[in-house]
Amino acid sequence: MTQPTPPPLHPQHTALSLAESGVPVLPLRRGKVPFGNCPSCADNACGGRPNMKSAGPCRCPGVCHAWAAATTDPAVIASPSWTTAWRRAVSVAYHPGGAGLTVVDLDDADAIAWARTALPATRTVETTRGEHWIYRGTMGSSNAVRPGVDIKSTMAYARWLGPGTGTMTALPDAVRALAVKEPPMVQPMPQAVAVPTRSGNGECPHRTPAYLDRGIAMAEQRITEASSAVHATVYRTFLAVLSTHGRCGCLTDAHTARLFTAAQAKGETPRHCTDAWTNARTRLGL
Repeated sequence: MTQPTPPPLHPQHTALSLAESGVPVLPLRRGKVPFGNCPSCADNACGGRPNMKSAGPCRCPGVCHAWAAATTDPAVIASPSWTTAWRRAVSVAYHPGGAGLTVVDLDDADAIAWARTALPATRTVETTRGEHWIYRGTMGSSNAVRPGVDIKSTMAYARWLGPGTGTMTALPDAVRALAVKEPPMVQPMPQAVAVPTRSGNGECPHRTPAYLDRGIAMAEQRITEASSAVHATVYRTFLAVLSTHGRCGCLTDAHTARLFTAAQAKGETPRHCTDAWTNARTRLGL
């Protein structure tokens, strides 16, 4: 005899199960959106965590701060205020970044076809219109990185649509690169390049160790301390270094190697470093 299909779990029960496995959860109301701010937290009156933009000091017990309200604490999930929200909830959402994950949200068949040729295979979850590709690792979230493709990781939420199929793989550079918005290349103007005036002894003033070494060290530190948007940070740092030292012959291969090493320690590939350096030189007309 065919066994009957078990009824779906109540959203609160699903949330408790996910929280037990370390996935921060929150309820979604109709329209797949979080619950709005309560009166005490409206218009940032609480001093923190408004909407989905920042995580602050607010200790509101309500579920009114979108992704920033996501929790793994069963006492919070089962609290009276959250239970009231679960009764009105239509689905469960989770904070991918809080679970150490990144979701590539593919909205349609064209986006899925692109992903199958451009991205490494990973765990896949079917959605209403497309698929979620889930990678192990976090990055900054970004919408519309290309037609039909959003990235949801830190400071964002995604609907829980089941565990999916396939083996989860590490977040690749190809996904990180999607969120980088580098300025367009600028062709050099047909004019002479200005060269800094050299000192009386014929040596470039930038060659003094105190100036050049401090600049390179600061650039290394800026790259090392980047907590998100690493690609963009590397590009802007290269641009800053080249704008100061790129025209006077100060920079040596050793200086460039230091910058590339710092970038690669943050997960950049040698090719990404070379491309960022080349784009920066082109923008400055070097």
